[in-house]
Amino acid sequence: MTPLPPKDLRQVSASPTIPLPGTRRQKEFDVADLYEGPEGRAAQGTAGSAAPLDEKLRQAYYWIVNHAIITPYYDMEFNDAPPRSFRFGGAGTDVRLPTESSFSSFVLLPLLTFAARKRALFVGGPGRGKTASALLMGILAGYSLKEMRRAMQHGQPQMTVADLLGSPLPRDLIHAEDVDKIRIGWRKWISMRVKIVDEYNRIPTRTQSALLTLLGDGYAEVLGQTIESPESAWFLTANDDAGGGTYQVIEALKDRIDLVIKALNFNPRFLGDLQNRIEDGVRPENLVPREIVFSEKELEAAHATILKVPIPRSVRRRIEFFAAQFDFCDLAAQDIEYKSKDTIHLAGRTLSQTCAADCGRDKVKCLCSQTENGLSVRSLMTLLSFTKTLAWFRGRPEAGPEDVRQILPFVLHEKLQQNATSPYFNQQSAGVYRIDRVGWLRRAWDLSCEEFVRLNLDRDDPVAALDDVFERGLDGVKEDEVRKQLNGIEGQLEKLAKGTKLYAHVQADVLKLKYYHQRYSNYLRWLRWEG
Repeated sequence: MTPLPPKDLRQVSASPTIPLPGTRRQKEFDVADLYEGPEGRAAQGTAGSAAPLDEKLRQAYYWIVNHAIITPYYDMEFNDAPPRSFRFGGAGTDVRLPTESSFSSFVLLPLLTFAARKRALFVGGPGRGKTASALLMGILAGYSLKEMRRAMQHGQPQMTVADLLGSPLPRDLIHAEDVDKIRIGWRKWISMRVKIVDEYNRIPTRTQSALLTLLGDGYAEVLGQTIESPESAWFLTANDDAGGGTYQVIEALKDRIDLVIKALNFNPRFLGDLQNRIEDGVRPENLVPREIVFSEKELEAAHATILKVPIPRSVRRRIEFFAAQFDFCDLAAQDIEYKSKDTIHLAGRTLSQTCAADCGRDKVKCLCSQTENGLSVRSLMTLLSFTKTLAWFRGRPEAGPEDVRQILPFVLHEKLQQNATSPYFNQQSAGVYRIDRVGWLRRAWDLSCEEFVRLNLDRDDPVAALDDVFERGLDGVKEDEVRKQLNGIEGQLEKLAKGTKLYAHVQADVLKLKYYHQRYSNYLRWLRWEG
């Protein structure tokens, strides 16, 4: 067999990396082309304008999967046509062949975190590439490998706040007459745009609290002196996602983590790639092409562009419907405002105790029975941010339901806690979801969307028309129009009360209708007073 030529590890994928409909560029005819040789055309192609920032990030993705991280897993699947599927026996496994560009979450999610300036946690066994992947993100931000290694914070049981943040200058500590005059020798890593904390669950609790302030609030404090941290992409690592380690991770710190990235096992059919690296003495982190390195200005521009990616109402409605399912509990309170799992927890009871009573619902089908908690505002904002970032990375003009479906399991991985007693998990087909949290959350989204379509809520939204009117504002609205809106709200409430039980999504609609009724009522009283 003829040996293959060695790979050029500095090769960057040609643009466009993901050809999209309507993006084919037609080059205008130039008579000079008739006299230009191949070398001249090649030079023109490489010396031209820089790629758009989303294209540059895609080039970074393909360079990493082709040359740096050996990950044959394409678990974030996209399809523009029904994929061909193969069913394997045993526990029952469907293998699908995606019909659209699909991605490895282990490579893509760090890049999305990098672009969105969020906080990600790598979880997985030792030697799975967690730290190497995080280091690559720092190199993409323009730092050298040496800088990143020196700046990486290694969790260990003896780590103090001074080790993490910095310490007072000895001369000032001895001679200063006022604590405000003591200068702090801050650690350099605080000012970097990519921050890595390796094995964060080995850090002592007191030091975790200092890390929380820096990670969550963007500043560090020592002896009353503070330093601001710039907007950064954070990468933390742990060998498992169950909170194990030398120290228990404080809940507030876990809550600040936006995304969980699961490091999957190495596929031994790719052992040849490892052999080549040994024989060639290759370390991909030393060979990152300059073309895929981002300047600080480019990172700022990318973030600003991501924020502008629209999430259309049709997609947002599905997210609203999904999010409404989990915090609702009809048995938690008498008043509609308090029918939530927070009410149960604050009363010192468990969901299992409360949910044991009959509420007249099918607890296999209702998603509310599957979780101990609901979604926080922070979780929902993170989901929206990453949905925008994924759509931007894919070169889409707006976010779609599939963007939500693919990113949602990794955002909510540690946010939604399973209710182990839910009848849903007792089904034979759903038992695996007690272990497979990514599959469980993706299936929950699918079930929610199926119910959304079954209820025809994409066409018959009981609140949409009121939303449109209310968003125009109340300034200048006449009394007869206010009364019309109040009558419409009361009519809609009456229709809902007669037509359905108080399901989770109905509660969300009723609360918004009540909110609108109060706003219009208050405005009507003001109109009467002014008149």
